[in-house]
Amino acid sequence: MTFDIEMIKKVYGRIKERVDKAREVTGRPLTHAEKVLYSHLSQGNATEEYQRGSSYVNFDPDRIACQDATAQMVLLQFMQAGKDKVAVPTTVHCDHLIQAKQGASEDLQEAMNQSSEVFKFLESVSNKYGIGFWKPGAGIIHQVVLENYAFPGGMMIGTDSHTPNAGGLGMVAIGVGGADAVDVMAGMPWELKFPKLIGVKLTGSLNGWTAPKDVILKVADILTVKGGTGAIVEYFGEGAKSLSCTGKGTICNMGAEIGATCSTFGYDDSMERYLRATERGDIADAANEIKEYLTGDQEVYDNPEKYFDQVIEINLDELKPHLNGPFTPDLATEIGENMTKKANENDWPLAVEWGLIGSCTNSSYEDLTRAESIARQAVEKKLKPKAEFGINPGSEQIRFTAERDGLLQTFENLGVTIFTNACGPCIGQWARYKDPKSAPKNSIVHSFNRNFAKRADGNPNTHAFVGSPEMVAAIAISGRLDFDPTKDTLTNADGEEVRFDPPTGIELPERGFDVENLGYQAPHEDGSSVEVIIDPQSDRLQLLESFEPIGTDVKNAKLLIKAHGKCTTDHISMAGPWLRFRGHLDNISNNMLIGAVNAFNMKTNLVKNQLTGEYGEVPATQRDYKAKGVPTIVVGDHNYGEGSSREHAAMEPRHLGVVAVIVKSFARIHETNLKKQGMLGLTFANENDYDLIQEDDTFNFLDLDQFTEGKPLHLEIVHADGSKDEIELSHTYNANQIEWYKEGSALNVIKKENAK
Repeated sequence: MTFDIEMIKKVYGRIKERVDKAREVTGRPLTHAEKVLYSHLSQGNATEEYQRGSSYVNFDPDRIACQDATAQMVLLQFMQAGKDKVAVPTTVHCDHLIQAKQGASEDLQEAMNQSSEVFKFLESVSNKYGIGFWKPGAGIIHQVVLENYAFPGGMMIGTDSHTPNAGGLGMVAIGVGGADAVDVMAGMPWELKFPKLIGVKLTGSLNGWTAPKDVILKVADILTVKGGTGAIVEYFGEGAKSLSCTGKGTICNMGAEIGATCSTFGYDDSMERYLRATERGDIADAANEIKEYLTGDQEVYDNPEKYFDQVIEINLDELKPHLNGPFTPDLATEIGENMTKKANENDWPLAVEWGLIGSCTNSSYEDLTRAESIARQAVEKKLKPKAEFGINPGSEQIRFTAERDGLLQTFENLGVTIFTNACGPCIGQWARYKDPKSAPKNSIVHSFNRNFAKRADGNPNTHAFVGSPEMVAAIAISGRLDFDPTKDTLTNADGEEVRFDPPTGIELPERGFDVENLGYQAPHEDGSSVEVIIDPQSDRLQLLESFEPIGTDVKNAKLLIKAHGKCTTDHISMAGPWLRFRGHLDNISNNMLIGAVNAFNMKTNLVKNQLTGEYGEVPATQRDYKAKGVPTIVVGDHNYGEGSSREHAAMEPRHLGVVAVIVKSFARIHETNLKKQGMLGLTFANENDYDLIQEDDTFNFLDLDQFTEGKPLHLEIVHADGSKDEIELSHTYNANQIEWYKEGSALNVIKKENAK
């Protein structure tokens, strides 16, 4: 079934003219990413060449996708926008609020019991405003999007940082905060700084134990967690064409871990095969008619150094399997690269307690078949897993087909737990411990995308390592982090030494995909009579109130926290058990910055209240400041806000009275989220000024009344001894974004426009 085919035909109908015009304006051939960007300009045909990394540009995305945790705040905001229906195709996917504990059916029923209020809210708002609704258990948002909505040459935004998964089917798909999505849902353009372009040339082809996951693990090793910030990563070359569509999706998905705006591949035969296998042959037929417009120009790929800002080349023939981690997705170790020595030097536990396969990154049919080929060998060779083992299928279609084809039975024969078609442990929805804070030091391996401390199970002592599904399977069976399946043997139940053969996989099911119930619910044709009811006493949902402008006279502000080192959105607004409050801004604000490390005592959730001199929890301290009308600032290090797209990490400080976040550098989405909520997101012009900030400082903004595009701001720091420092602060606000600040938020601007 093809959704929104008329919209797709409309995109394809205009792409030739728009790309040809862009070539004319730029005077050169174009990359695939540029073709998608220029063909989605809000103004229509290009009239100028935009400067990468500096030009702010308005785009018209084709569609929007929201997962249930972020959708709550998105829809609460959209309800304030004054619109009767969404302006572009939009979907909501219920995949985050299902905790992995016992198994698929039990866990799904428990989620329905615990979160029925939220699911009913999302369903009713979807019906009212013309939004497609994917029920709990239908699958993980990004796998469902790839199977049903992604199309070559399209542009989409989604309220999840792994929206770029759809780049595996040739889209420019970008993770955003909810306020960005609300703009587009309300019929307004979406603003993005024109991205830089990183080209990754893939030569050769994968073989043996090496998988598509290893491509992005290698790229993360090369670029680090911030090396892709502000850039689109475009993969090309014969090696790229040799990869399956879902393998491409894996690579694009985890591009979020290098800070990339998104990642993408040009249209090729593997995408056509996938479209036809998922019963979207009409899209494949339409794409084939304009296929040269759905990939980069050949001259670009022949001379990539002329057209990309940076070029990386990876020979897939020589690429080895990797494990990345712990605690960061860019710390790479090649299998066979003496993991034993590295683990011992860093005190990483070598015994592996869990292996987990799934998440939006690696939950396709092909992923399961490659892992199943290892599980089948284990059964045949009389091996029992030394570690516990769990799987989250990517969608009900994947699960049903895998069950039909006997894949799940193989895993069950090995004692593997099949969890719900949902995110589960990947986002901290895993009931592994009753009390994670006191849980022991241990190692796990998984095929997920993120492995920050406490990410999967809430235990700060869990060392999580990222690998391909087949590598996770092999290591879980061996129970050893340093197991090298390319050469190591294992002792089976008969005392024999046995070795795994290389994994084998099936790109697409030979008998086609099958499913009894996708779990999709179309919205009401006319939602005007649908009533959305939120109980005022609910602790899960809360209607939003507009933010008041912060203003230009910010004096005597106090320091809430100076965050030391890595401060991701998980540190600012944790997931896991806190997901239940994603629709209640005041309640979820009780987790604000509780994971950030205070630079003055190197502890989490313990800061000094300058009004009392006492130390307390971050949210409680901030609530005291707010009650007494005292503005505060937050100070951070490099790549502040790395990780998820969750706008709660910006809304919570805004709600509790923080006026500014000042850091050495921002992750892209978080900086935008701060701007959207009418806050000051600023960077030190001299990053060494971070060291000037003391625990008892007071701050005066000297020239906020002159807040203009391209002009720095100045901050006076008054120390406890009466001495002062004046520092310069940089910003990337343009005129529109400064208007958001002046009005109190971007949503306030939308409401003002709609009221005219």
